[in-house]
Amino acid sequence: MARRREHQSAPMPGEHTGSAMPAEGMETPAHGAAAPAHGAAMAPPRGADQAGEHALWEDRTRVFLQPIAAPSILGLFGLAAAAMMVGAWQAGWYGGAGTPLILWPFVLTFGGVAQLLAGMWGYRARDGVATAMHGMWGAFFIGWGLLFLLVSIGAAPVALAPVLGTSFQGFAFWFIPLAVITGLGALAALGENLMTALVWGCLAVGAGFTAAGFWAGSTWPLDVGGWLFVAAAVVALYAAAAMMFVNSFGRTILPTGMIRRGANMPGGRGVRPLEYRYGEPGVKIGQ
Repeated sequence: MARRREHQSAPMPGEHTGSAMPAEGMETPAHGAAAPAHGAAMAPPRGADQAGEHALWEDRTRVFLQPIAAPSILGLFGLAAAAMMVGAWQAGWYGGAGTPLILWPFVLTFGGVAQLLAGMWGYRARDGVATAMHGMWGAFFIGWGLLFLLVSIGAAPVALAPVLGTSFQGFAFWFIPLAVITGLGALAALGENLMTALVWGCLAVGAGFTAAGFWAGSTWPLDVGGWLFVAAAVVALYAAAAMMFVNSFGRTILPTGMIRRGANMPGGRGVRPLEYRYGEPGVKIGQ
């Protein structure tokens, strides 16, 4: 059923409007004064104009959906698994110098490939933070896995494999840009929710300590970096589970500290988006 329009065009020449007299309370032009141009209409109030334009878009817009689940569910689970395994080893909780030769297949596939795919699917959800962070950390874990893959099959000398407590400045440079870019991602994530911002914040600081440890050949910065990686993995597990529960139950089960403009006011909304009201990912911006 067509919706009633608030703005109607002026009558065409030769049409009858149904009344030749002005409405009660409306002033007529003084004798000799210039009459309004033919076809001109009085400007509606600004609020009414915006409401009418929004209604027009709602009536005329057609959206073709290709729904996808929130990509960060896979991305955060992959990140949590890889960061927990690598961080606990780095902190000295288990294993030895040869442990990465056992870890690399899982780190390469789950923390690397799966998370990189989640970052690319983040483009579909129009989530810039997820695209950048999952894409970058997925690429990092792919590189980490490939390094120890080459060592394990003898394609690279064992001397290239970093050893905890020994100075490897080339490997330290892996973590310097990682820390800077992840820190920027943590600041950007503050506009979405607190949990993901905490994930990227822990990873950024952990990468900074890890870079310092491999640069100086000191173990205590590596220990701190490993603890922060494990802390980031725990928070990532929580955030990914919260997104998965929302997708399954259709409502918030685990709060993540969502931040929206206008949300501090009861019933407030920061914007009036033109989107499917149930929020299919692929139509709305973000996850």
